[in-house]
Amino acid sequence: MEQVEKKGIMYDVEDVPKVGHWLTLSIQHLFAMFGATVLVPFLVGLSPAVALISSGLGTLAYLLITKGKIPAYLGSSFAFISPILAAKASSGPGSAMIGCFVAGLVYGLVALIIYKAGLNWLMNILPPVVVGPVIMVIGLSLAPTAVNMAMYINPNTDQQIYSITNITIALITLIVTIIGNIYFKGFFGLIPILIGITVGYICSILAGIVNFEPIREANWFQVPEFMVPFATYTPTFSWGVIAIMVPVAIVTLSEHIGHQMVLSKVVGRNFLEKPGLHRSIAGDGAGILIGSIIGGPPLTSYGENIGVLTMTKAYSVYIIGGAAVTAIIFGFVGKISAVISSIPSAVMGGISILLFGIIASSGLRMLVDNKIDFDKKRNLMIASVILVLGIGGAFLKLSDEVSLSGMALSAIVGILLNLILPGREKVSGDMFES
Repeated sequence: MEQVEKKGIMYDVEDVPKVGHWLTLSIQHLFAMFGATVLVPFLVGLSPAVALISSGLGTLAYLLITKGKIPAYLGSSFAFISPILAAKASSGPGSAMIGCFVAGLVYGLVALIIYKAGLNWLMNILPPVVVGPVIMVIGLSLAPTAVNMAMYINPNTDQQIYSITNITIALITLIVTIIGNIYFKGFFGLIPILIGITVGYICSILAGIVNFEPIREANWFQVPEFMVPFATYTPTFSWGVIAIMVPVAIVTLSEHIGHQMVLSKVVGRNFLEKPGLHRSIAGDGAGILIGSIIGGPPLTSYGENIGVLTMTKAYSVYIIGGAAVTAIIFGFVGKISAVISSIPSAVMGGISILLFGIIASSGLRMLVDNKIDFDKKRNLMIASVILVLGIGGAFLKLSDEVSLSGMALSAIVGILLNLILPGREKVSGDMFES
């Protein structure tokens, strides 16, 4: 540890922390991911408790597959919200889980190809000029969901009723989260989402719109509502759902690579080379497979937890593993699940306004960081078509069963335009160095 301490690192990747530090730092990682991880299942109608369990199991599988070399926590992916909602609407929740399972298989296939052929081929298919606008589409296409939750009673039904109480609570939640994000320091600066939800929940209690009955009735230990194929439902395969899920999985792979590059710089190791990006992608895919088998949303590495690593300089995978085990335990605490389920939609709407906007802004940031030149006509054409097709909700109906939704269609069209239009710049291997 002496050499590690000289470098200013509290715990290096393989270090086993002291028990007190281990518990505290693991809980901090749990809080950092908690708000966003339970928000996704809340929005798509899945069990938040199952999402916590799947995030914990997925993270443990990730650590195992990456040989305990990468300190990354996997939480619920926002990119799959629209695909899951579309899949549930067209074919039911069981079909949506099968679609998520196929998305995990796509990760495994890409990991195998990267292991055999390297990485440049993927980045030539998914350059920033394609991925940036698609990420913007992911965020902006969810904007009506956030606004409806903030404004209406029963936002997901045909009987939407405008509520001044709801919009007030949503705005309070939003403002507190923004203030926390900008002004809070240290540990509190890492959990502005959780703080915003807490303040919004307290305001909801004062406004009398929280139902405490399910919390009182819930047991402390309670098995969550798992969705297990052939046990709780009969899985149905739908080419239409696959057509929705697979293009989004391809795009989120680019996000995964970006997180690995940032994480490599934070920790001071080249994770793309050792243990290798193929292992990292395979680990992420395994997390998605695990989640889909038990009824959880697809997983992804979390920027919030990378922020925790940056602040604490505690990179130990044992701390990440501790957070994963704690998340699994929380998933079986019925009172916690009941409290999460009792959070009014207005609170989640206020948080979603910010989070979905951040997703869209991160796509814009990708374009800026990579210095995409919109004086070049090909870049302007690609981005313009992706944005209008995706945000406009265009879809391509290939048959009675198969159709490409706006997000999937915009991603595919963007990839094709990038490959067809002249002037494409090939990616250099230098860009992957950390």
